[in-house]
Amino acid sequence: MSADGLTSPWLGLELRHLVALKAIAEEGTFGRAARRLGYTQSAISQQIAMLERIVGQKLIERPGGPRPVSLTEAGELLLRHADAIAARLQAAQADLAALDAGDAGPLRIGTYQSVGAKVLPQLLREFSGQWPQVDITLQESADDGELVRLVERGELDLSFVVLPLDPGPYEAVELFRDPYVLVVPAGSPLAARGRAPSLRELLDQPLIANRTCRTTTRVEERLRLAGRDPHIAFRSDDNGTVQGLVAAGVGIAIVPRLTVDETDKAISVVDLGDRVPPRLIGVAWHRDRRRTRAAEAFVELASRHASGVDIAAA
Repeated sequence: MSADGLTSPWLGLELRHLVALKAIAEEGTFGRAARRLGYTQSAISQQIAMLERIVGQKLIERPGGPRPVSLTEAGELLLRHADAIAARLQAAQADLAALDAGDAGPLRIGTYQSVGAKVLPQLLREFSGQWPQVDITLQESADDGELVRLVERGELDLSFVVLPLDPGPYEAVELFRDPYVLVVPAGSPLAARGRAPSLRELLDQPLIANRTCRTTTRVEERLRLAGRDPHIAFRSDDNGTVQGLVAAGVGIAIVPRLTVDETDKAISVVDLGDRVPPRLIGVAWHRDRRRTRAAEAFVELASRHASGVDIAAA
């Protein structure tokens, strides 16, 4: 055993061996993997043979004939580690690029629809005034899990997220809490009463829900605890579509307040109190990556802005 904990054969493992394993797993044959990587088929075979000798286990099942090859259980396990290693290398590459850029250069930020529409504009305006040499690029997704994976691979420097995050190489800071509200058509009896309806009462109504947002699952689980599965009339990740369908009387929606345009006279918004826990909005970054001064300044500015965010007026 060497000082770093690896036995001596493993010290001969190279990234190209893992790249070859991944290509074979995805292409299904040595030939196609070789063409994808620009190698000869014999070179790919040699790399896999070397990899199997290094780890001391069979990694690929070779059925022969036209049937595709497949990974053994050991091969699948090693491939999962290979993906993590590749992600760390991409993060290292991004780190070096950021270091070379200094206080200028790109700052890549992930966001989702409600934050992008109601929080980012003022925040970016102030940040750009303080850091004019920083080139900000935004990437939006309805799934903040996708954004977090881009942070892990070094393709984003920061991302707005919904907390808590799944386990991974991340750090995050909570910015503010976004309460859930009930959105109903204007004039609905659900908005005319003096109290918020119970979740059990809402189960009698068709629901307009998001498609991929993680918090949608939590809302629907909450409704199930109230008695039964909700009746989903329609799903959309577009906040405007959700609100438009409610205004048209297609159903009701239980959504974070930040997603609602409360100037719309065709809908009414009903506070739900603590019936559904609030959505926790935060910003996350890669725990093991060096954050530039610009990235640190953005997080600090976002935290200051969050303390004054009025969700209802946002």
